Amino acid sequence: MRVLGIDPGYAIVGWGILDHTGNRFTPVAFGAVTTEAGVPFDQRLRQVYEGVSEVIRTYQPEALAIEQLFYQHNQTTVIGVAEARGVILLAAAQAGLPIQEFTPMQVKMAVTGYGKAVKKQVQEMTRILLHLEKVPKPDDTADALAMAITYCHTSRNQLQNFQPRRIGPI
Repeated sequence: MRVLGIDPGYAIVGWGILDHTGNRFTPVAFGAVTTEAGVPFDQRLRQVYEGVSEVIRTYQPEALAIEQLFYQHNQTTVIGVAEARGVILLAAAQAGLPIQEFTPMQVKMAVTGYGKAVKKQVQEMTRILLHLEKVPKPDDTADALAMAITYCHTSRNQLQNFQPRRIGPI
């Protein structure tokens, strides 16, 4: 299965594409869609939408994993990120991709086995799982790859791929 992981934002949208077969991950491509400060916000949203749509067209993922939005401290930032998530989800929906959202704690558990892992631990384990020489930069890209790994580790996804075998007569 080919999965697109997204770490949403409006300045930087990290993305990562993984192929997942059995218990093996193969990184296909990863990067970031970036927009510049000072550009009108509606144009930045359009750039995010077009960038994510291009990634989807180019790599043809079968599913999208995206970070679930949570409010932390800056109300202005969370609103902008929510709007960026909206255009990202629209691009995925228009492509017919199933969408799965994950909390930061779910990602930490899936990638490191510890729900309170720090960001550096998650990034290093992502590097190890994907057999990469170094942690991808910017950090948003590494986070997007971790999101894709989380999708692949979910029991729901594994149940979808489960092929029952018949053993002996019934």
